[in-house]
Amino acid sequence: MIKNRIVLEVELDDEKMPEKISWDAGNPEDAEFKQSKAFFLTLFDKKNRDTLELDLWTKDMQVIEMDRFVFQTMNSLSEMYYRATKNTELANEMKSFARYFGEKTNIVTI
Repeated sequence: MIKNRIVLEVELDDEKMPEKISWDAGNPEDAEFKQSKAFFLTLFDKKNRDTLELDLWTKDMQVIEMDRFVFQTMNSLSEMYYRATKNTELANEMKSFARYFGEKTNIVTI
């Protein structure tokens, strides 16, 4: 069995606000941590069948960057949902809402 580790490091300021987010997924060819301004981590608990969520962003994350991040996340979520369920109708509805969100935040231009 092969195991891999995903590491997230969060540096906090004196008020415990995220200042720096770094991550590594154990790629031996790239030993350096990569920088990020935000992350959403969502896990489905096997035993309790509940969703556990952790979302953080650095204090220098701009609103337009958060808009883009959320738009891209919703788009990816609709694609992941389709791959897992093959439910074309609901996946398309999710993608449609992501596009609506993108238009309202000016991420997507008509």
